[in-house]
Amino acid sequence: MARLFDSIKINSLELRNRILMAPMSMGYAEGKGYVTDRLIKHYVDRADGTGIIITGHTYIEPAGKFNNGQLGIFSNEHVSGLKKLSKAVHDKNTPIGIQISHAGGAASSRIMGETPVAPSSITREKETPRELTQSQIESLVQKFGRAAERALTAEFDLIEIHGAHGFLLNQFVSPLTNKREDEYGGSLENRIRFPLKVATRIREVVGKNFPLEYRLGSDDLTPGGITLEDSKVFAKELVRVGIDSLNVSGGLCGGRPSRLTGEGYFIPHAETIKKAVNTIVIGGGGIITLEYADKVIKENKVDMVFLGRAFLKEPKWAANAKKKLQQG
Repeated sequence: MARLFDSIKINSLELRNRILMAPMSMGYAEGKGYVTDRLIKHYVDRADGTGIIITGHTYIEPAGKFNNGQLGIFSNEHVSGLKKLSKAVHDKNTPIGIQISHAGGAASSRIMGETPVAPSSITREKETPRELTQSQIESLVQKFGRAAERALTAEFDLIEIHGAHGFLLNQFVSPLTNKREDEYGGSLENRIRFPLKVATRIREVVGKNFPLEYRLGSDDLTPGGITLEDSKVFAKELVRVGIDSLNVSGGLCGGRPSRLTGEGYFIPHAETIKKAVNTIVIGGGGIITLEYADKVIKENKVDMVFLGRAFLKEPKWAANAKKKLQQG
């Protein structure tokens, strides 16, 4: 029976415990996405005792930027700052992963200066994106691959592909945002084609032994959207193409859907996915207490837990939780 502070391996990476600090975009990066001292301090302050930290979503091209102060990885000029960040966290004896992302139709021309792109020209937030051509889709696959190369150069320990919360990869999977009539739209098999190409390309770039994670938008919680049944099929395909761990969250509903409350509101979703695949599954959503986090690991509902707001409120949550456990 596993417990919260037992070690676990994701591919070749051994973690000292099963606590993942969730990706959160803090808005601390410089205007063009460069690392700042404030951003480094944010992660270093939360590294003590944490199993692994994952950065907030990091955009792979300027058109994929979602918010001001977001971290970027779309050029080689970003690498030196990203390497400084990874080293600072490594100096605390903690691994750090980087989440790479494209906002797609969730982006805003007000933020990134051009009309957003998306699977289909469906109006979101009062703005209608341009539908991606097939050649542009293939180009984005390569841009995800180049972002992964930069992550390797910057010495991150894991790459997480952001396929949740209504961003581009999630938009392709959801029938609510994908109305395409080509090989990337229609059936579930077609709608997952682009994310699977991205995951396959990144696996080619990083090699077979590097830890690769996917943030899975498991349920849109909206009629006509992605369901858990869809996500079980998708999860199996992600594992088939080389994903080592699945970090289960929401789809178009986002990471904090109003209809889900209490600690671990995405744990039931993660447990369902875990029963369908033979890989590491991570769950969470509003987890704040040691007791709950340990309980869901002990009951084998998930292999690891992610915590976000708990770390914002209490930077040394992991270290303090271990002390509390040792004190009985």
